[in-house]
Amino acid sequence: MKSDLFSTGNMAQQAAVPGMTLQNAKSIKYAVNGEMHARQGSMIAFRGNLQFERKGQGIGGMLKRAVTGEGLPLMAVRGQGEAWFAHEAANCFIVDIEQGDALTINGRNVLCFDATLSYEIKTVKGAGMTGGGLFNSVFTGYGKLGVICEGSPIVIPVSHQQPVFVDTDAVVGWSAQLHTSLHRSQSIGSMIRGGSGEAVQLKLEGEGFVIVRPSELTPQKASQN
Repeated sequence: MKSDLFSTGNMAQQAAVPGMTLQNAKSIKYAVNGEMHARQGSMIAFRGNLQFERKGQGIGGMLKRAVTGEGLPLMAVRGQGEAWFAHEAANCFIVDIEQGDALTINGRNVLCFDATLSYEIKTVKGAGMTGGGLFNSVFTGYGKLGVICEGSPIVIPVSHQQPVFVDTDAVVGWSAQLHTSLHRSQSIGSMIRGGSGEAVQLKLEGEGFVIVRPSELTPQKASQN
């Protein structure tokens, strides 16, 4: 049988080493030898001897059940084998987190990560319910984090001289050391007249970066997550 479908770029190869790699722009392959964590429901295929288990809140080696403002449950994947992860054909990226790093990621943008990483669910300071009641995952430790994004992300440097203002529905993540607060860019008079649709943003100050996606989260997408 012959077809471009069977090109080398589309064929899954046996993993040479354990861990996370990009299968292609829309999916992540993980060669599991022990345990890793992933967004529940994101596994699209696997081979080998693997078990998938949704876990509750735990201490030590147990997986926390992390529920963000978007309702994102996580699962533990254990055993030996290979698994592929994706979510609605979103673009996939792998972030290498080293000791001393701290990355804040919106729960809806987390796909999978090494069990060596630690994470904590936090309410975004300054956002409150006015900013959508943002809940983000703060990742620390050492390992790889698989991130998803609708469209090609934009990474914007943040400095003390140049704070950045982002739409709360478009933000993917940022350097955890940045200070966050709400910023109102529209006057009360403008809001009374109907507004521009861009009344409040998340303000990020300090030294670091912020990642945004080239679209806002629609109400339909929000209800599905």
